[in-house]
Amino acid sequence: MTPTRPAEGANPARPGHTDPAHLCMPEDTRKQAARRLAIARGHLDSIRRALEDPDVYCLDVLQQLKAVQGALNGAATVVLRGHLHAHVTTAAARGDATDLVDELMDVLAAR
Repeated sequence: MTPTRPAEGANPARPGHTDPAHLCMPEDTRKQAARRLAIARGHLDSIRRALEDPDVYCLDVLQQLKAVQGALNGAATVVLRGHLHAHVTTAAARGDATDLVDELMDVLAAR
């Protein structure tokens, strides 16, 4: 099968969307998600340092791993909430509600 070129002005990263900026992440959402990821990075750095210590206690590492998971889940929640408020609530008016629901279901599907 020969790949097809996207239509003029189409965003190849988001099939069906002709304006690449129309579904950009809101600035507040980006900032909140970045802050939560910085927290996760701090926890990861702490875990890496702890693993260099031959006397590290397993449960201390597990506790830090849970903190990383919590921070990542928090970032995902912020991004999802931003997407729902900024894009899903306005999808019907734009006429792309089905596309957005399908994209969201694909992203949230267990893999």
